[in-house]
Amino acid sequence: MKINQTPRINAVNPYQKQSDLQAGAASRKRKTDEVQISAEAQEMLSSSRVSSTDRSQLIDNLKQSVSSGTYHVESGKIAEKLLPFLKN
Repeated sequence: MKINQTPRINAVNPYQKQSDLQAGAASRKRKTDEVQISAEAQEMLSSSRVSSTDRSQLIDNLKQSVSSGTYHVESGKIAEKLLPFLKN
């Protein structure tokens, strides 16, 4: 039996699609990540910077009271705050 090379009509090249994708990917630019901060978040950030001196004074006072042994922890308040988390 003799098989002649018949002209291939609409022949499918399985590698053509993959090479087209690679060529297209090489020509595209890489996308970069972008972060947008809402106006509310910017306002909160600026307000926290303003009160940073007050916060640092509070932290210094807490450090002094802890180091001197005069800091008192109320166990009832801690239990009240932990209770909702423990119920879930």
